[in-house]
Amino acid sequence: MRRIRPRRSPAVPLLIAVWAGAAGVLWLWWVNTPAVTGGDGRILNAGRITGLLAGYLMALVVLQMARVPALERRVGSDRVARWHAMTGRYTISLVLAHLFLTMWGYALQSGAGLGGIVRQTIDSVDQLPDMGKAAIGTGLLVLIAVVSIGPVRRFIPYDTWYHVHLLTYAAVFLTFWHQLSTGNDFAVEPVARTVWYGLYGSVTALLLWYRVLSPIRLNLKHRMRVEAVVEETPGIVSVLISGRKLHRMGAEAGHFFRWRFLAPGMRFSSHPYSLSAAPRPTMLRITVKAIGDHSAGLRDLEPGTRVWAEGPYGALTAQRRSRGKVLLVAGGVGITPMRALFETLPGASGDITLLYRANSTQDLALWDELASIAEERGARLMYAVNSPDGERPDISADSLTRKLPDIERHDVFLCGPPGFARQVYDALRGAGVPARRIHHESFEM
Repeated sequence: MRRIRPRRSPAVPLLIAVWAGAAGVLWLWWVNTPAVTGGDGRILNAGRITGLLAGYLMALVVLQMARVPALERRVGSDRVARWHAMTGRYTISLVLAHLFLTMWGYALQSGAGLGGIVRQTIDSVDQLPDMGKAAIGTGLLVLIAVVSIGPVRRFIPYDTWYHVHLLTYAAVFLTFWHQLSTGNDFAVEPVARTVWYGLYGSVTALLLWYRVLSPIRLNLKHRMRVEAVVEETPGIVSVLISGRKLHRMGAEAGHFFRWRFLAPGMRFSSHPYSLSAAPRPTMLRITVKAIGDHSAGLRDLEPGTRVWAEGPYGALTAQRRSRGKVLLVAGGVGITPMRALFETLPGASGDITLLYRANSTQDLALWDELASIAEERGARLMYAVNSPDGERPDISADSLTRKLPDIERHDVFLCGPPGFARQVYDALRGAGVPARRIHHESFEM
């Protein structure tokens, strides 16, 4: 069996660096914390450490939004998005704990007790430097946390959620100055203050470069426009995008971009869609199912419409491959990156297999192309659709093993709706495929 060396993800070294940074924050707090007696002193010190950790995590939250290629393409956009969501939850919890503990400690010092927290908070905002900015920043963080709660987010249009989420930058900016102007941790430790400036300065530089300057450079260089819109099946269209020297964008099969179409009603919407064909020097293609207003509006795009793109992103590429044999599993519109990989993954006859799950044969978008690729390459193409009476096909460890008796020797690339992806992942693990060889990515961001 041919052994292929995959590109390793830097996730573990990055996590070690994150924990090392947290340890440094704890050390800063420890060396600047004198021994105290009394409940108010202990509560205030607890407020200090939660505040320091919250400030550290805020920088990480912004870093995870900066779309740094080392994170987006090697760790994986979906994994970074999960890190971002988890870090955000910890940050807002620490911010609220910092606010409560600090105000409680000050209230105890003034003799007001627990009931004086509200009064103490108002006085602090009015009297302490930069507390007004910090209060506004904290309010923005709470707003972002509320609209990011699962049940709330499902009722909010994607574009609304996305633009509210961008307020994170304002919240971090407003709270940053409070971090440096209140307390002694940075006032008495000039080295720590310099490191803090360096941390936030580096994150800001990465953010400006990859979120602002790089997209401007990419779009001015490649000047993309809509070439044509093709209906593949009812409710699914392909958008052909032309441009200059597109092969120099660094895009690979399996990548996705965030697309903004400069047409009426769509100028302020940016959505992630995968490439559904291998990139070509003058043409890119995406294939999209009409689910919301933005995706439904793509069918009405006029040729010549200007396109603004950010990317490429994602880690669902051939770089993850470690084995000669590969199984591609697609559910619904998850076929788009799988179709591109089916066309481009190197392999001898019989090395590449694609399993396509859809509700019916009419929903098998790009099927003719897939069949042509399979015939040309000697690849295996299978589909799983509901029976005429609506019964769902069996995708289990046993059924997968029957189709591919040596499935445990395969690399597996998986893309589809979250429920489908979880079902197939469990089936693959049951069939003996190691977790390290199941490569999947979700674009629900």
